[in-house]
Parts: sequence; C-alpha cells; structure tokens
Amino acid sequence: MRWLAAVAASAVAVLVPSAVAPPPAPPASVSAAGSAPVVRTGAGVVRGADHEGYRVFFGVPYAAPPVGALRWALPRPAVAWRGVRDATRPAPACAQPAGEVPGGSTGEDCLHLNVTAPSDASPSRPRPVLVWLHGGGFTSGAGSSYDAHRMAVRGDVVVVTVDYRLGALGFLGRAGLPGSGTFGLADQQAALRYVRRNIGAFGGDARNVTLAGESAGAYAVCAQLASPAAAGLFHRAIMESGPCTGGPARPFAPYAVGPAAAEAAGAKLADAVGCARRADVLGCLRRVPVARLLAAQGADAQPEYGTPLLPRDPAGAVASGRMARVPVLIGANHDEGTVWAAGIIAAGTSVTPANWPDVVREFVPDPARAAEVVAAYPVHGTDGGPVFGAVVGDANYACPTLRTGSLLAARQPVWRYEFADPDPPRPTPAPPPFPLGATHTTELPYLFDLGGRSRDMTEGQHRLADTMIGYWTRFARSGDPGGGGAPRWTRSQVQGLAPDRTGPVRPGAVHHCGLWATMP
Repeated sequence: MRWLAAVAASAVAVLVPSAVAPPPAPPASVSAAGSAPVVRTGAGVVRGADHEGYRVFFGVPYAAPPVGALRWALPRPAVAWRGVRDATRPAPACAQPAGEVPGGSTGEDCLHLNVTAPSDASPSRPRPVLVWLHGGGFTSGAGSSYDAHRMAVRGDVVVVTVDYRLGALGFLGRAGLPGSGTFGLADQQAALRYVRRNIGAFGGDARNVTLAGESAGAYAVCAQLASPAAAGLFHRAIMESGPCTGGPARPFAPYAVGPAAAEAAGAKLADAVGCARRADVLGCLRRVPVARLLAAQGADAQPEYGTPLLPRDPAGAVASGRMARVPVLIGANHDEGTVWAAGIIAAGTSVTPANWPDVVREFVPDPARAAEVVAAYPVHGTDGGPVFGAVVGDANYACPTLRTGSLLAARQPVWRYEFADPDPPRPTPAPPPFPLGATHTTELPYLFDLGGRSRDMTEGQHRLADTMIGYWTRFARSGDPGGGGAPRWTRSQVQGLAPDRTGPVRPGAVHHCGLWATMP
C-alpha cells in the first residue's frame, strides 16, 4: 500500500479547496463609512478601502520581488514607489499549483501583506497586532483568503495576513546557498520586521505583536519560536493545528528536515527540470519557468534545520527549552485526521475490518506496534473511514499538540484548547464520504470569513465564534485570553470549544495519547 503518502499529501486540496479561496475583489465604491483611507509607509503611500467599521489595505509590499537573480535569495527591502499605490484589491498569490487557490498561481512578485484595522485611524492608544501565517502544507494558500474584519472590529486589533514563498521557491535545499531551505521562513521574518517599522501608521502597536498561524502556518510559528533571527520580532504566539513535535508518520504534517534530506530534494528538482548537469546549476534553475518548477516539485515542502535561520530542529528545540520564552496559545481540533481519511477514501481506497491491519502497517511499520494500534482502534463494519481519521489525527495532531503544550508550559505561560464542534460549517458544498466532525481547518470560519463568503452558522456557533475571537484577541492584547464575560480558561487545563459547552476537557485518554507517546 504505497498509496498512503501520495494520497495523503493531496487530501486537503481534494476536499477543502474552497475553504481558503481568495475573496472576490471589493466593489469599486466602498462603504459610506468614510473616504478611501491613505497611509504613508516607509516605501511609499498606500490607499486602502473603507468599509463599515473597518479599513483594509491589500497587497502592501514588505520586500522586493524575489525574481530573476533574487529567486532563491534572502528577502531584500521593498522597492520604494512614487505617488499613491492602490491597495484596494488582493495581490496575486505566491506561486502554487491549482487547489486552495483556484487555478493556482505562477506569480513570484508576491511578497505582500494585507492589513485590516478598525475604522478609527487615530485610536487613543495603539492597538495590539496579530500577524497571521496561512496554512497549506508550505505549498499553497494566500493571506488574502482570510477576511479578518470580524476579528479586527470585535477584538479592536490590527490583523496582518502574510504571503510568503511556497514549495520549491520557498524551501529549496542546496549546499552553499545562503537561505537554503528557509526562504519562506525568511520572508515571514521580513514581514515581521516590516510590521515593526510600519504598523504604527495603521494604528498598530509595534511593541505588542502576536504571531499566529494554522497548520503549516502554525508550524512556521513554532520554527520562528526556535529561530534566533526572529528574537524580539513578536511577543506572543498562537499555534492552531500545527504542533512542534511530530507523530510517527509524515506526510500528514510538514515537519522540518535536516540538510541531507533538503539537499536531496533540491537535487531531485534540479534533475527533473534538466539543470543537474549544468555547470551553473543555480543559474539554470533561476531561468526555469515557474510552471515547470511547479510541475516538477514534490507534493509537500519542509523547512530545513541545521541552517543559520533555523539552527535546530524545532521538535528538539521545544524539548530542550531552546525556544523564545513568550506566552503561547496552542490547540488542535477533535477530529483533525478525518479529512485525510476522507481524501484517501474519495480516491478509491476502502478501509474495512479485513484490510485495516494492512492500512495500519503502512502507517506504523513495526508489526508489534501496529497490532497495538489495531487493538486500540478497532474497525467494525463501515466505520473504517472515521477510525482511520482518528488514528491520523491522534498520532499527528492531538497528542503532539498536548505534548508540545506540556513542554512549553514548563518554561512559559501556555493556554491550551481543543476545538470540538461536531458539526461545523462544511468546508465544501459536496458532502464528504462520511461525517468529518471537527476536522482540520474547521475552526477557521469561527475566526475569519474565508474566501470572502459569509458563514452559514447556527446561533450557538455564532456565539462560539464570538467567544473564540474574544479569547484570541484578549490573548493578543495581554497574553491572557480570560475576561470579557467568557467561560473561565485556566492554564492548568485544556479548554474545550464547542457550541453547547465551553470549558475544561481531558483529551489525552480520548486520543490514546499514552499509546502514541511510546511510538518512535
């Protein structure tokens, strides 16, 4: 069953492409809430759009376009411009295959960020800043997909969403290449430096920045916590569905790799595009059209550790305590893995009582340990999909998240949660092959309007969304999510987040974390 890695790597793209589709362009005439807002940044003046209660600035350059000789170079300062730059429409996404961004993108001039802030351009005191790193396995996604106006208005914060280089363009590994395997992470740091220099012009507080992300975005937050180069660029961290410590099987999460693996992947790419035998391999690679690179790159991408930007594997860094000592809010969803199981089943593979032991051995190669997993997660009748989803989610998300939280909590303030709405808004119009529950990405509509679409939620779900935005933004303001009349959240317990109940839960036994803790 060698299908597992190939299918799992694309399962989210199969089932949730529309969840993060870019929003439609704003109408030509903006809200009567005010005239078009204009802000002067260090590189030039930008004009955004004013809506009812909030302002948005799309496509603000935070670094120079990484094109030509700057492809696979560390980010350079943004190029200054004259006049007023229009920032009322999303900029093209960074280069990526079709999937989360419909039609994909071949754009390399993509190092932009988007700023959403309450309409009051001159608050009595600067507002907290939340910088959001999108997910997508380090191969897809766009900052403009996350409409943050509810968070900005309700939480009275400034939200910045960031585009960074993806796939081979963001994480090419090559010996002797400055920035090898970490260009996307370097872009994120460049965006944070831009925020430190310029966010005051948007009403934000450069001394109160929270770095947040989901999935690969959360793993990037973990990498930035472990990166000495990011020290002082942010003051709090939020990690959703992206733990620092890994499970027994990848491809379900984009953990970092060492130089040998990163450089082997880079060599494979060079060979695939006909550059491996050229005298100037890097020069040849820089001339390859983006579409050809995208066709030749792998289905996933991993940052490279053992590098100047990321000296240590983040998993080892969190275990040894060599991380930035900032407050952290971290959590996962109750049913993280069902989306991957559904993708595998949608691709034509069944999971039955008869073949379940074989499926598990693909996931856990050691026969004795695989037998333990089969005993802990029995398949009866037609429940193979949900059971397989539980194995994927527990091993790679739920239990590593609890472990990451525990390791961090030994040295710094940590707030832990589990999102557990059993029937959240579906990520796609088409029904999946079985109910997904609170699967990967399903907490996002509670914080953002994804793809510019309004949310189809019950009254209880709307209340939960307000509660979560309150928790997230109070954490960004002070490092403590408590207050605001919301259910009490203590650092000693995991906060369950569901429409019918928000309060302490004990997820370790439910997810068989005692079993997964002993897996290599």
